Amino acid sequence: MVTIGDKISLPDFPLLLAPMEDVSDPPFRAVCKDNGADLMYTEFISSEGLIRDAIKSRRKLDIFDYERPIGIQIFGGDEESLALAAKIVDVTQPDLLDINFGCPVKKVALKGAGAGVLKDVDLMVKLTEAVVKSTSLPVTVKTRLGWDEGLLNIEEVAERLQDVGIKALAIHGRTRAQMYKGEADWTLIGKVKNNPRIHIPIFGNGDIDSPQKAVEYKNRYGVDGIMIGRAAIGYPWIFREIKHFVQTGELLAPPTVEERVNVVRKHLRKSLEWKGPVVGINEMRRHYANYLKGLPNIKEYRSKLVTLNNGDDIEAILDEIIVRYSNYEIEASPIELINYHEKCPVN
Repeated sequence: MVTIGDKISLPDFPLLLAPMEDVSDPPFRAVCKDNGADLMYTEFISSEGLIRDAIKSRRKLDIFDYERPIGIQIFGGDEESLALAAKIVDVTQPDLLDINFGCPVKKVALKGAGAGVLKDVDLMVKLTEAVVKSTSLPVTVKTRLGWDEGLLNIEEVAERLQDVGIKALAIHGRTRAQMYKGEADWTLIGKVKNNPRIHIPIFGNGDIDSPQKAVEYKNRYGVDGIMIGRAAIGYPWIFREIKHFVQTGELLAPPTVEERVNVVRKHLRKSLEWKGPVVGINEMRRHYANYLKGLPNIKEYRSKLVTLNNGDDIEAILDEIIVRYSNYEIEASPIELINYHEKCPVN
């Protein structure tokens, strides 16, 4: 069992869904939860946006009991703003509050928030301490290895943030300068986990795209759990497949066409329920290609799915897809890491 603070108990080697802007919303989280995600986070929420009562920021505070345990993630570069945002989050009663010190995009990192704080560990410590003192929730952090290859300071960061009260740390195996390019390097993640001074859970993040890699990294680096981001986009089954492989050493068969379509259907319905018919349908369009990838001659159906404006009509096309591919057996193939770049909105 892995514990975060006094109240959050997760199974051995938990799998976490990463907070991804424009992806990790309640509809997407619902299908990931169904398929085995043990702990999930909201999309990034700007502390300044919360304080200004920005509609988009406030909406991201929506959480549901079936998602628990769930964390709300905030970002910012000002002690007072982060502390006030933490108080606002406290009222919504998530299970934990996470601080983003990992977002690499320029409009955030170059303004002293997200991964930008990696250049100033003293400031990172002050910001974190301000949040810890302003909430009754367990506080966790997600960050990166450092600013660039010349400033790989994650070991110092981990010790100092633990000292001011964080209850867990998720580390993405790239620097800010790398953005999402190249291969994630888990070596320093392993060093942090095996540091005798560190007693909080350490979660590794970056490039986990198969059950085999998850188990390999578990054994090699000794992390307490893994955070999965891009591999879950269009493939929430990654969670159940990793769990099955960890427990049995055997690979699960890939999801059937019917399973794929039923997840699309649930995602669509949750999207309509949470976002309304217009936004729900429009924003769902970017997901169809990912869910239905690999099906032969799927283009004509996909074209209809992204042009229809009525939920019932879309469901009818999904029914057609099940019938059309009823005898098609999907072969196991590598999960493609979607060319997605996490964004930190300033709103």
